Amino acid sequence: MTHDGDSPSGGPSDASPPSGLRALLPDLAPWRASVDFRRLWLSGLITNFGSFLTFVALPVQMKDLTNSAAAVGAIGAVELLPLIVFGLYGGALADAWDKRKLIVWTEAGQGLLCAALLLNALMPRPAVWPLYVVAALSSALGSVQRPALDALTPRIVAHEHLPAAASLNSLRWTVGGVAGPAVAGVVVAFAGLGWAYAVDLLTFVVSVAFVLRIAAAPASHASPKPSLRSIAEGARYAWGRKELLGTYAIDLAAMFLAMPLAVLPFLADELHAPWSLGLMYASVPAGALVVSLTSGWTSRVHRHGRMVVLSAALWGLAIAAAGACGNVWLVLLFLAVGGGCDMVSGVFRGAMWNQTIPDELRGRLAGIELLSYSVGPQLGQVRSGGTAAWAGVRTSVWSGGLLCAGAVGLLALCLPGLMTYDVRTNEHAVRLRDQRKAAAPVRG
Repeated sequence: MTHDGDSPSGGPSDASPPSGLRALLPDLAPWRASVDFRRLWLSGLITNFGSFLTFVALPVQMKDLTNSAAAVGAIGAVELLPLIVFGLYGGALADAWDKRKLIVWTEAGQGLLCAALLLNALMPRPAVWPLYVVAALSSALGSVQRPALDALTPRIVAHEHLPAAASLNSLRWTVGGVAGPAVAGVVVAFAGLGWAYAVDLLTFVVSVAFVLRIAAAPASHASPKPSLRSIAEGARYAWGRKELLGTYAIDLAAMFLAMPLAVLPFLADELHAPWSLGLMYASVPAGALVVSLTSGWTSRVHRHGRMVVLSAALWGLAIAAAGACGNVWLVLLFLAVGGGCDMVSGVFRGAMWNQTIPDELRGRLAGIELLSYSVGPQLGQVRSGGTAAWAGVRTSVWSGGLLCAGAVGLLALCLPGLMTYDVRTNEHAVRLRDQRKAAAPVRG
């Protein structure tokens, strides 16, 4: 794999660090140095934007067909089990198979599912059951694909550029998170569900075309065939790496205890501001987008574990403040601050994973990571909704935020390796950096 921006020594470039405004702007080194990273990034941007069209259109169609909130909520239920099962198995597949081929086939499969939704929407009387089937299958394919995507990035990006790549990937996701739902609402309202599914289908076609141009990424010779034994091997490795275990645990705690999305409609009503609901949903990704656009500083931070702990605790405190406030504008502000803190945590978690996990285990560890950031929010909706029913909406929000901050502090005390992690001296980071240095980079 070529990395045109690698320094001759395999270490960080000797170029002077940027200053002033340039120091805040995203570090584009991975984009400039790796054509495969550019292709993967553009593919993800396009498919992410299209997927948000279906993300909005699917529950809208379910509501139109059933007029049942329970039926809409059941979409998340049918997605949960495939996410857990196929997330772990997808990690094993990513280690054993060619990562690019796995991404292409799962992306094509998602396109076929989108085509099925389009055909159903064009029927004189659309059926309900295909929506559940597609939701479950899409969750399975997405869970298989994500570990391959995460495992491919370190293959196509220079080691010292991985924190910048994590920031750019976060920027891609947050742009989709802000723009996708906004455009989806307009398309569904004025053009119809069929057009939303059709545009999403087109984005999958374009995305596959980009991924096909990426160089092959075959499995490491040391990678075993997918099996329960290989999945358990990855889990044992994660358990033995307490700093990695800390990142998973902190992300799970933050999402389970302080994710307020399920109660936002009720919070808007309680604040006598139903008009603010859309802004509440947009505030978290908007805050994340601001951090992504000013993420240049993240490449110059070495103690990633401390930043994970600090930003996750601040996420919890920001959500607590949003729940305690009675002013809707302050609520929106604190939700945005929380989104920014969560993005900082995500950037440094990704940097730690990418810069320390061996290539032959990267897929399986990405599968475990998928569970930490996907299952947490799903279960968090249950927690926040149940607490709101028992103690009130605002109490559900602020108490969850405080519990999150407390849990993060407790985990930091129990896992000191996370707080002492330094990418310059960590034995796993040093070993991986030396391996890449010894692998004489090909220039072209």
